[in-house]
Amino acid sequence: MSRLRFTRSQAPSGEELLNTLVKLTGDVLDGIKLQQARVELATALQRLMLPSELPQVPGLRTSARYVPARKGLDIGGDWYDAFTMGDGTFGVAIGDVQGHDAEAAAFVGQVRTALRAVAGGTTTDPGAVLARVNDLLVAMACGLFVTCSFLRFDASAGELADARAGHVPAVWADADGRSDIVLDAGGLPLGMFPGEEYPVTRHPLRAQGAFVLLTDGVVEGPEFPIERGLEAVAKLVGAGFDADPDLLATEVLKVADLTGHDDDAAVVVLRYDGRRG
Repeated sequence: MSRLRFTRSQAPSGEELLNTLVKLTGDVLDGIKLQQARVELATALQRLMLPSELPQVPGLRTSARYVPARKGLDIGGDWYDAFTMGDGTFGVAIGDVQGHDAEAAAFVGQVRTALRAVAGGTTTDPGAVLARVNDLLVAMACGLFVTCSFLRFDASAGELADARAGHVPAVWADADGRSDIVLDAGGLPLGMFPGEEYPVTRHPLRAQGAFVLLTDGVVEGPEFPIERGLEAVAKLVGAGFDADPDLLATEVLKVADLTGHDDDAAVVVLRYDGRRG
């Protein structure tokens, strides 16, 4: 903002004061217009980063929530996606892109497109999907990386298979009130090194239960360790696994308020009803 200084021997005239006021007002209006443009850009990019709705799948109820970062532009690197794959099974992904800017938002779009392309045509095995997407991102040389968990829900087989690429563990709960953190083996984030492998863990779904995916913005803060956050989510999901998925997703996201974080955060809830397709 412009500053004008006057000496005691040079008192400003009325015209000079008016010109100064006009200049300062113009600076303020320019700043407001710039901020409005930044907000509109952030809103548009955020809308493109996330699906408008999640598909409906027999035997599975789903819900997702997202909150933007608490400072700066409302553009975050957290994202999720869900879609029907080439063999009729259901794919769900959640991830966190390095960075919080327009470049990170654009990279989210590339990752989602790559996941859908691979899972829609060549393979639906979660580990193979992540491996091929990783090699594709490395070949594109974007200079960014992304953590990701990718799941395949197979209603006919009664199975949930998942693979992780450097992402936060999921949380599960069943009808008996048991709950825990899913500490399955995983690989490095996508886009770092070619030829990475991502082990797949298969979870038989013999009864009703819930599987909750999240990003680190939900469970980790400056002075709040991720282990503590995951334990809080596991306890919450265990107590309310049979709640409406929308309500459960909202309650899980509230854990972020305990962490003192300023990052964005995302949650995806999968409620399995125990029936085979």
